[in-house]
Amino acid sequence: MPEHTPKQISPFSLRLTPEERAQLEREAAGLPLGEYVRQRVFDENRTKRRTRNKHPVRDHQILSQLLGELGKSRLSNNLNQLAKAANSGLLILTPEVKTALLNAYY
Repeated sequence: MPEHTPKQISPFSLRLTPEERAQLEREAAGLPLGEYVRQRVFDENRTKRRTRNKHPVRDHQILSQLLGELGKSRLSNNLNQLAKAANSGLLILTPEVKTALLNAYY
């Protein structure tokens, strides 16, 4: 009988103090921490894995406020409906919300 191999690699958990995590984040210089640790432990010269977020959010507080305002506007929480409304021009944004959105993105 063939040996069963897992389809996904199991995660590895590590507890860090806030200081240790801050040091890792500084050393990672924008790399996801998992990728940075993997490179340090196994091979610093290996091919880098693709990251999901090519445009990190610059200001999480503004983004949170923006999402809160969108929630107050009684729009559906369904992201697809929000995207459809934005793409069709039905999602009306105040100048303040547009500015906050642009500031959070860029």
